Amino acid sequence: MDSVPHIAVVDDHRDIRDLVGKYLQQQGYRVSTVENGAALRRLMERKAPDLIVLDIMMPGEDGLTLCRELRAGPGGGVPIIFLTARTDETDRVIGLELGADDYLVKPFSSRELLARIKAVLRRANSLPHQRTARRAGMMRFDRWVLDLGRRELQGEDGVGVPLSTAEFRLLKVFVEHPGMVLSRDQLLDLTVGREADPFDRSIDNQVSRLRRKVEADPKSPTIIQTHWGGGYSFMPEVFSS
Repeated sequence: MDSVPHIAVVDDHRDIRDLVGKYLQQQGYRVSTVENGAALRRLMERKAPDLIVLDIMMPGEDGLTLCRELRAGPGGGVPIIFLTARTDETDRVIGLELGADDYLVKPFSSRELLARIKAVLRRANSLPHQRTARRAGMMRFDRWVLDLGRRELQGEDGVGVPLSTAEFRLLKVFVEHPGMVLSRDQLLDLTVGREADPFDRSIDNQVSRLRRKVEADPKSPTIIQTHWGGGYSFMPEVFSS
């Protein structure tokens, strides 16, 4: 990333785009505001932003569709924070399953948005750089392949499964420590660090989302085992290449 992070704000409401964009500029970020998916694609053709603030409920192509497309494309690792006007959990759960890194419910405070942006960027910045990760190669377990360079999880059929930044970090920790019982505090240290802020999702919620992606039966997990009072362990044998 450049020394000054570049944030893209995607919202069909001009007043929200302008308000969020102006505030983030005042906080020292470079900001691009666009009104829809087509404008975002044009922006990303020039240079991918460091983070996207993406509204879910837009006419035509909504934010969920855009997130799915982004995660499947070559620039799929860009962090995404969803904005949603719905108070129920449906859009939020779907967004996280598609690989979003966080979400905010409208109306939201600018300070809370800033805190979440800082937290997501901090996690993204602490990931291995692309060239370093490629040297580390692939991590194979059960019926999955974790590509550390692409930050992508692939199944036996070669189809990629979207991972948010938090999910990638957690899965990477698990495959690097197979068979070890890791407490929740240890997992927080290894994935977020002691700079974890009050808006970070809990390890339990992250494990639950990850299980829905890697387990044949998330209700009877065999890959990520729970140790009551102790934490979690990653059970499959892991091979690197």
